[in-house]
Amino acid sequence: MNKEEFKEYLNNLNININDEIMNQLDTYYKYLVEYNSHTNLTAITEEKDVYLKHFYDSILVASYYDFNKVTNLIDVGTGAGFPGVILKIFFPNIEVTLLDSNNKKITFLNNLIKKLNLKGIKTVQTRSEEYALANLDSYDVVIARAVKNLPELVELCLPLVKVNGYFISLKGHADEELELAKSGIQKLNGKVERIEKLKLPKEEAERNIIFINKIDKTPKGYPRRYDQIVKKPL
Repeated sequence: MNKEEFKEYLNNLNININDEIMNQLDTYYKYLVEYNSHTNLTAITEEKDVYLKHFYDSILVASYYDFNKVTNLIDVGTGAGFPGVILKIFFPNIEVTLLDSNNKKITFLNNLIKKLNLKGIKTVQTRSEEYALANLDSYDVVIARAVKNLPELVELCLPLVKVNGYFISLKGHADEELELAKSGIQKLNGKVERIEKLKLPKEEAERNIIFINKIDKTPKGYPRRYDQIVKKPL
């Protein structure tokens, strides 16, 4: 997907795109490739692939959810900033937290934030379950893209969501994982509201956007330690 195709696809999705955003994405891409030359962030480095599999794949969720109404958002396991930084670029009024336990990735993100001159965005380097315990019921939207399996993600992410907020999970294939996660979603006072199934343009790769609504506060005792989450999923 070249840049012109990227703009065209977003226009077709009614997602606002302008020259300032395109310039920020160009800076993002160039710094990603530069940093990736000495520190592994992604196996995807060709410009057309980054625009499709990282940039487009990250902003696609905005065609199914109104982020203009979001006050704060956290991207759990953000890695190289997908989708958190992309959402911040398109929706600058959202207060964004980028959470990751990897120091080198956090260093990249801190440098990127300065290069893009982004305000109202911060990085946190810690484990997801530890951060969640200290920030229960705090975010309008918690989002995670292609990290861990859904039964684990539910316990790491749903406790962070405010009542009436959403945990949005961006997945490839998801049917089996979702079935395994249903019990945990219920125990943590979540409800699967809808699932948007689609395919990426060009390569037709399957994508699932899972919207889980938080209907009540996080029960006491959650999230558990990570070894417990992995050993005995809810």
